[in-house]
Formats: sequence, C-alpha cells, structure tokens
Amino acid sequence: MSDNTKVLAAMLAGLAAGVAIGILFAPEKGSETRDKLTDSLKNLGDSIKDRAADEIGNLSEFKDKVVDGIKSKLRSAEEEYSKTRNAVSSVVDHAEDTLNKAAKS
Repeated sequence: MSDNTKVLAAMLAGLAAGVAIGILFAPEKGSETRDKLTDSLKNLGDSIKDRAADEIGNLSEFKDKVVDGIKSKLRSAEEEYSKTRNAVSSVVDHAEDTLNKAAKS
C-alpha cells in the first residue's frame, strides 16, 4: 500500500470515527447534526477531489519523465546504430578493395 493510499485511508477512518462520535454525543437537534454531517462529507469530497487532481498531476509528470527517458535512449541507440553501420560499411568497402586488388594480381 503506498503512502498516499495509507494517508487517504487514515483520513477516511478518522472522519468516520469523528462522525460516529459526533452523532452519538451531539447535544444538537437532528437537523443540525445532519447539516454538519453534510458539510463534513462535502469537505471530505472536496479534499478527495483535490488529492486526486494532485495525484493525476504527479502521474502526468512521471509519464513525461519516462517518455523523455525513452526518447533519449532511443536517440542514443539510433546514434550507435548509425556509427556501427558506417563502421561495418567501411570494413566491407575495404574488404572489397582488398579482394579486387588480390583478384587483379
């Protein structure tokens, strides 16, 4: 379980415990308690939405870093491929020249 999940779970558990205790020991009328409960749940919903938006932003940043890393590795691999291809081509050309000279001799 990630730290973010643990924090969210603890937050939800704390809210549930607080609501339960508040309802059991509330000296207020039921309508007032319901209003407070509604406000608390609304605040929790807003908090969850904010947290989700933050995590989506973090995931987007992580994705961008991964994509940039892959692109960088791909460019490096393409450069190495090009160098190797040129080196092999040079060796083949040299071998052909040597064989042609040997055939003429």
